[in-house]
Amino acid sequence: MNRIMPCKHKRHVETTFHLHLKLSTSTSLLSITNIRIFDTNTDVLNAFRGNRDIGVMVGVKNQDLEALSVSEDAVNTWFVTNIQPYLADVNITFITVGNEIIPGEIGSYVLPVMQSLTNVVKSRSLPILISTTVAMTNLGQSYPPSAGDFTPQAREQLTPVLKFLSQTNTPILVNIYPYFAYAADPVNIHLDYAIFNTDAVVVQDGPLGYSNMFDVIFDAFVWAMEKEGIKDLPMVVTETGWPSAGNGNLTTPYIASMYNSNFVKHVESGKGTPKRPNNSINGFLFATFNENQKPAGTEQNFGLYYPTDMKPIYKLF
Repeated sequence: MNRIMPCKHKRHVETTFHLHLKLSTSTSLLSITNIRIFDTNTDVLNAFRGNRDIGVMVGVKNQDLEALSVSEDAVNTWFVTNIQPYLADVNITFITVGNEIIPGEIGSYVLPVMQSLTNVVKSRSLPILISTTVAMTNLGQSYPPSAGDFTPQAREQLTPVLKFLSQTNTPILVNIYPYFAYAADPVNIHLDYAIFNTDAVVVQDGPLGYSNMFDVIFDAFVWAMEKEGIKDLPMVVTETGWPSAGNGNLTTPYIASMYNSNFVKHVESGKGTPKRPNNSINGFLFATFNENQKPAGTEQNFGLYYPTDMKPIYKLF
Protein backbone atom coordinates (compact mmCIF):
# COMPACT_ATOMS: atom_id res chain seq x y z
CA MET A 1 0.00 0.00 0.00
CA ASN A 2 2.77 2.39 0.88
CA ARG A 3 5.58 1.22 -1.37
CA ILE A 4 6.15 4.73 -2.67
CA MET A 5 7.06 6.11 0.74
CA PRO A 6 10.35 4.60 2.01
CA CYS A 7 12.70 6.18 -0.53
CA LYS A 8 10.73 9.38 -0.84
CA HIS A 9 10.22 10.50 2.71
CA LYS A 10 13.59 10.57 4.42
CA ARG A 11 12.68 13.27 6.93
CA HIS A 12 9.73 11.48 8.39
CA VAL A 13 9.29 13.77 11.37
CA GLU A 14 9.28 17.16 9.71
CA THR A 15 6.60 16.36 7.16
CA THR A 16 3.51 14.32 7.93
CA PHE A 17 1.72 12.36 5.27
CA HIS A 18 -2.00 11.83 5.37
CA LEU A 19 -3.33 9.08 3.16
CA HIS A 20 -6.55 9.23 1.20
CA LEU A 21 -7.33 5.58 0.58
CA LYS A 22 -9.52 3.83 -1.92
CA LEU A 23 -10.59 0.23 -1.53
CA SER A 24 -10.43 -1.64 -4.82
CA THR A 25 -13.61 -3.62 -5.23
CA SER A 26 -11.93 -6.03 -7.61
CA THR A 27 -8.92 -6.90 -5.51
CA SER A 28 -9.88 -5.85 -1.96
CA LEU A 29 -6.56 -4.03 -1.79
CA LEU A 30 -5.91 -0.45 -0.77
CA SER A 31 -4.45 2.05 -3.18
CA ILE A 32 -3.36 5.60 -2.49
CA THR A 33 -5.37 8.13 -4.45
CA ASN A 34 -4.43 11.37 -2.66
CA ILE A 35 -1.91 12.46 -0.08
CA ARG A 36 -1.64 15.50 2.16
CA ILE A 37 1.41 17.31 3.49
CA PHE A 38 1.36 20.31 5.81
CA ASP A 39 3.73 22.46 3.77
CA THR A 40 5.52 22.57 0.41
CA ASN A 41 8.42 20.32 1.38
CA THR A 42 10.71 20.15 -1.65
CA ASP A 43 11.91 16.59 -0.97
CA VAL A 44 8.36 15.29 -0.89
CA LEU A 45 7.15 17.24 -3.91
CA ASN A 46 10.20 16.21 -5.94
CA ALA A 47 9.46 12.60 -5.02
CA PHE A 48 6.04 12.86 -6.66
CA ARG A 49 7.30 14.26 -9.95
CA GLY A 50 5.87 12.25 -12.81
CA ASN A 51 3.31 10.46 -10.63
CA ARG A 52 0.17 12.31 -11.60
CA ASP A 53 -2.11 9.46 -10.56
CA ILE A 54 -1.79 10.69 -6.97
CA GLY A 55 -3.33 14.02 -6.01
CA VAL A 56 -1.23 16.07 -3.60
CA MET A 57 -2.70 18.49 -1.07
CA VAL A 58 -0.15 21.01 0.17
CA GLY A 59 -0.38 23.62 2.90
CA VAL A 60 0.56 27.20 3.59
CA LYS A 61 2.34 27.19 6.95
CA ASN A 62 0.52 28.86 9.82
CA GLN A 63 3.53 31.06 10.55
CA ASP A 64 3.55 32.44 7.00
CA LEU A 65 -0.03 33.71 6.96
CA GLU A 66 0.49 37.11 8.54
CA ALA A 67 3.10 38.15 5.97
CA LEU A 68 1.08 36.72 3.09
CA SER A 69 -2.11 38.49 4.15
CA VAL A 70 -0.54 41.88 3.40
CA SER A 71 -0.98 41.73 -0.38
CA GLU A 72 -1.77 39.58 -3.38
CA ASP A 73 1.76 40.26 -4.63
CA ALA A 74 3.14 38.51 -1.55
CA VAL A 75 0.88 35.53 -2.20
CA ASN A 76 1.86 35.45 -5.87
CA THR A 77 5.55 35.39 -4.89
CA TRP A 78 4.87 32.49 -2.52
CA PHE A 79 3.04 30.64 -5.30
CA VAL A 80 5.81 31.20 -7.85
CA THR A 81 8.40 29.96 -5.36
CA ASN A 82 6.59 27.03 -3.77
CA ILE A 83 4.00 25.75 -6.26
CA GLN A 84 4.81 26.78 -9.80
CA PRO A 85 8.03 24.70 -10.12
CA TYR A 86 6.01 21.50 -9.65
CA LEU A 87 2.93 22.16 -11.76
CA ALA A 88 4.17 20.38 -14.87
CA ASP A 89 4.64 16.97 -13.27
CA VAL A 90 3.09 16.94 -9.78
CA ASN A 91 -0.69 16.70 -9.47
CA ILE A 92 -1.28 19.45 -6.89
CA THR A 93 -5.03 19.44 -6.30
CA PHE A 94 -5.51 21.48 -3.13
CA ILE A 95 -3.78 24.24 -1.21
CA THR A 96 -4.94 24.52 2.38
CA VAL A 97 -4.36 27.92 3.94
CA GLY A 98 -3.23 27.11 7.47
CA ASN A 99 -4.07 24.18 9.70
CA GLU A 100 -6.45 24.50 12.64
CA ILE A 101 -5.87 28.20 13.25
CA ILE A 102 -9.53 29.19 13.20
CA PRO A 103 -10.60 30.16 15.80
CA GLY A 104 -7.49 31.85 17.10
CA GLU A 105 -5.25 34.90 17.20
CA ILE A 106 -4.12 34.58 13.58
CA GLY A 107 -7.39 33.20 12.27
CA SER A 108 -8.28 36.53 10.68
CA TYR A 109 -5.40 36.15 8.19
CA VAL A 110 -6.91 33.06 6.58
CA LEU A 111 -9.59 34.68 4.41
CA PRO A 112 -7.42 37.34 2.72
CA VAL A 113 -4.78 34.74 1.87
CA MET A 114 -7.45 32.40 0.52
CA GLN A 115 -8.88 35.19 -1.62
CA SER A 116 -5.47 36.13 -3.00
CA LEU A 117 -4.51 32.52 -3.71
CA THR A 118 -7.81 31.96 -5.48
CA ASN A 119 -7.09 34.96 -7.71
CA VAL A 120 -3.57 33.71 -8.41
CA VAL A 121 -4.81 30.26 -9.37
CA LYS A 122 -7.64 31.62 -11.50
CA SER A 123 -5.29 33.97 -13.34
CA ARG A 124 -3.35 30.89 -14.45
CA SER A 125 -6.49 28.84 -15.23
CA LEU A 126 -5.35 26.11 -12.85
CA PRO A 127 -7.76 23.53 -11.37
CA ILE A 128 -6.28 23.87 -7.87
CA LEU A 129 -8.77 24.30 -5.04
CA ILE A 130 -8.09 26.74 -2.20
CA SER A 131 -9.48 26.12 1.29
CA THR A 132 -8.46 25.90 4.95
CA THR A 133 -8.42 23.13 7.54
CA VAL A 134 -10.36 23.52 10.78
CA ALA A 135 -10.82 21.51 13.95
CA MET A 136 -14.01 20.73 15.81
CA THR A 137 -13.06 23.31 18.45
CA ASN A 138 -15.12 25.65 16.28
CA LEU A 139 -18.22 23.95 17.66
CA GLY A 140 -19.55 25.42 20.87
CA GLN A 141 -22.35 22.84 20.90
CA SER A 142 -22.18 19.47 19.15
CA TYR A 143 -24.67 17.14 20.84
CA PRO A 144 -27.12 16.17 19.63
CA PRO A 145 -26.01 16.95 16.08
CA SER A 146 -29.02 19.17 15.36
CA ALA A 147 -27.86 21.42 18.22
CA GLY A 148 -24.55 21.98 16.45
CA ASP A 149 -23.52 25.61 16.71
CA PHE A 150 -20.31 27.59 16.29
CA THR A 151 -18.56 29.46 19.09
CA PRO A 152 -18.72 33.28 18.91
CA GLN A 153 -15.09 33.50 17.76
CA ALA A 154 -15.64 30.79 15.16
CA ARG A 155 -18.71 32.63 13.95
CA GLU A 156 -16.61 35.77 13.52
CA GLN A 157 -13.65 34.13 11.75
CA LEU A 158 -15.03 30.98 10.14
CA THR A 159 -18.40 32.09 8.78
CA PRO A 160 -16.90 34.56 6.25
CA VAL A 161 -14.55 31.80 5.10
CA LEU A 162 -17.46 29.40 4.65
CA LYS A 163 -19.40 31.99 2.66
CA PHE A 164 -16.38 32.53 0.42
CA LEU A 165 -16.05 28.77 -0.12
CA SER A 166 -19.73 28.64 -1.02
CA GLN A 167 -19.10 31.23 -3.72
CA THR A 168 -16.18 29.24 -5.15
CA ASN A 169 -17.92 25.87 -4.62
CA THR A 170 -14.91 24.57 -2.70
CA PRO A 171 -15.08 22.16 0.25
CA ILE A 172 -14.24 23.18 3.79
CA LEU A 173 -11.56 20.87 5.19
CA VAL A 174 -12.22 19.42 8.63
CA ASN A 175 -10.35 17.27 11.15
CA ILE A 176 -12.56 14.79 13.03
CA TYR A 177 -11.26 12.59 15.86
CA PRO A 178 -13.79 10.43 17.72
CA TYR A 179 -10.83 9.07 19.70
CA PHE A 180 -10.46 12.22 21.79
CA ALA A 181 -14.13 12.29 22.78
CA TYR A 182 -14.00 8.59 23.65
CA ALA A 183 -10.76 8.95 25.63
CA ALA A 184 -12.30 11.77 27.67
CA ASP A 185 -15.22 9.58 28.78
CA PRO A 186 -14.59 5.87 28.12
CA VAL A 187 -17.00 4.82 30.87
CA ASN A 188 -20.06 6.37 29.24
CA ILE A 189 -19.10 6.15 25.56
CA HIS A 190 -19.17 2.67 24.07
CA LEU A 191 -16.06 1.71 22.13
CA ASP A 192 -18.05 0.05 19.35
CA TYR A 193 -19.91 3.33 18.80
CA ALA A 194 -16.61 5.22 18.61
CA ILE A 195 -14.97 2.86 16.08
CA PHE A 196 -17.85 2.17 13.64
CA ASN A 197 -18.28 -1.33 15.08
CA THR A 198 -22.05 -1.41 15.57
CA ASP A 199 -25.09 -0.90 13.38
CA ALA A 200 -27.36 -0.27 16.36
CA VAL A 201 -28.71 3.26 16.79
CA VAL A 202 -26.95 4.84 19.76
CA VAL A 203 -28.04 8.46 19.30
CA GLN A 204 -31.53 9.37 18.13
CA ASP A 205 -31.80 12.97 17.00
CA GLY A 206 -35.35 13.56 15.88
CA PRO A 207 -35.86 11.40 12.78
CA LEU A 208 -32.12 10.77 12.38
CA GLY A 209 -30.47 7.77 14.01
CA TYR A 210 -26.71 7.50 14.58
CA SER A 211 -24.70 4.33 15.08
CA ASN A 212 -21.24 5.93 15.15
CA MET A 213 -19.64 8.99 16.69
CA PHE A 214 -17.94 10.15 13.50
CA ASP A 215 -21.29 10.84 11.84
CA VAL A 216 -22.50 12.69 14.93
CA ILE A 217 -19.52 15.05 14.83
CA PHE A 218 -19.67 15.48 11.06
CA ASP A 219 -23.37 16.31 11.09
CA ALA A 220 -23.02 18.70 14.04
CA PHE A 221 -20.70 20.75 11.83
CA VAL A 222 -23.21 20.58 8.97
CA TRP A 223 -25.98 21.84 11.28
CA ALA A 224 -23.74 24.64 12.55
CA MET A 225 -23.03 25.77 8.98
CA GLU A 226 -26.73 25.77 8.14
CA LYS A 227 -27.42 28.02 11.12
CA GLU A 228 -25.06 30.53 9.50
CA GLY A 229 -27.03 30.31 6.25
CA ILE A 230 -24.53 28.01 4.53
CA LYS A 231 -26.19 24.96 3.01
CA ASP A 232 -24.82 22.09 0.95
CA LEU A 233 -21.18 23.16 1.27
CA PRO A 234 -19.01 20.06 0.68
CA MET A 235 -16.75 18.84 3.48
CA VAL A 236 -13.50 16.90 3.14
CA VAL A 237 -12.13 15.14 6.22
CA THR A 238 -8.43 15.99 6.14
CA GLU A 239 -7.58 14.13 9.34
CA THR A 240 -9.04 11.21 11.21
CA GLY A 241 -7.42 8.27 12.92
CA TRP A 242 -6.79 6.38 16.13
CA PRO A 243 -3.51 5.99 18.03
CA SER A 244 -2.12 2.49 18.43
CA ALA A 245 -0.33 3.23 21.73
CA GLY A 246 0.15 5.89 24.38
CA ASN A 247 -3.01 5.65 26.48
CA GLY A 248 -3.18 2.15 27.92
CA ASN A 249 -5.91 -0.17 26.75
CA LEU A 250 -7.73 2.66 24.94
CA THR A 251 -4.99 2.73 22.31
CA THR A 252 -3.96 -0.66 20.97
CA PRO A 253 -2.98 -1.72 17.46
CA TYR A 254 -6.18 -3.76 17.29
CA ILE A 255 -8.45 -0.81 18.13
CA ALA A 256 -6.54 1.50 15.78
CA SER A 257 -6.84 -1.06 13.01
CA MET A 258 -10.56 -1.45 13.63
CA TYR A 259 -11.22 2.31 13.57
CA ASN A 260 -9.19 3.02 10.46
CA SER A 261 -10.41 0.03 8.46
CA ASN A 262 -14.02 0.71 9.46
CA PHE A 263 -13.62 4.36 8.51
CA VAL A 264 -12.40 3.38 5.04
CA LYS A 265 -15.34 0.98 4.69
CA HIS A 266 -17.71 3.72 5.81
CA VAL A 267 -16.31 6.06 3.16
CA GLU A 268 -16.41 3.39 0.47
CA SER A 269 -20.02 2.49 1.27
CA GLY A 270 -21.13 5.82 -0.21
CA LYS A 271 -24.00 6.04 2.25
CA GLY A 272 -22.85 9.32 3.75
CA THR A 273 -24.24 10.46 7.10
CA PRO A 274 -27.83 10.66 8.41
CA LYS A 275 -27.91 14.40 7.71
CA ARG A 276 -26.34 13.96 4.27
CA PRO A 277 -27.43 10.50 3.12
CA ASN A 278 -26.03 9.01 -0.08
CA ASN A 279 -23.46 11.79 -0.16
CA SER A 280 -20.03 10.19 -0.33
CA ILE A 281 -17.46 11.29 2.24
CA ASN A 282 -13.91 12.11 1.17
CA GLY A 283 -11.34 11.51 3.87
CA PHE A 284 -7.67 11.21 4.77
CA LEU A 285 -6.20 8.90 7.38
CA PHE A 286 -3.78 10.47 9.82
CA ALA A 287 -0.98 9.50 9.48
CA THR A 288 1.41 7.47 7.39
CA PHE A 289 4.18 7.24 9.99
CA ASN A 290 4.52 7.36 13.75
CA GLU A 291 6.28 10.59 14.71
CA ASN A 292 9.03 10.26 17.27
CA GLN A 293 9.58 13.97 17.85
CA LYS A 294 6.04 14.73 18.94
CA PRO A 295 5.19 14.79 22.67
CA ALA A 296 5.30 11.38 24.32
CA GLY A 297 1.98 9.56 24.41
CA THR A 298 -0.73 9.23 21.81
CA GLU A 299 0.57 12.06 19.59
CA GLN A 300 3.49 9.88 18.55
CA ASN A 301 1.36 6.89 17.67
CA PHE A 302 -1.21 7.73 14.99
CA GLY A 303 0.89 6.24 12.18
CA LEU A 304 0.19 3.23 10.01
CA TYR A 305 3.91 2.50 9.68
CA TYR A 306 7.05 2.61 11.79
CA PRO A 307 9.30 5.36 10.37
CA THR A 308 12.56 3.48 10.89
CA ASP A 309 11.94 0.22 9.02
CA MET A 310 8.71 1.10 7.16
CA LYS A 311 6.97 -1.97 8.57
CA PRO A 312 3.22 -1.73 9.21
CA ILE A 313 2.19 -1.28 12.83
CA TYR A 314 -0.95 -3.30 12.17
CA LYS A 315 -2.83 -4.79 9.28
CA LEU A 316 -5.40 -2.36 7.96
CA PHE A 317 -7.35 -5.03 6.08
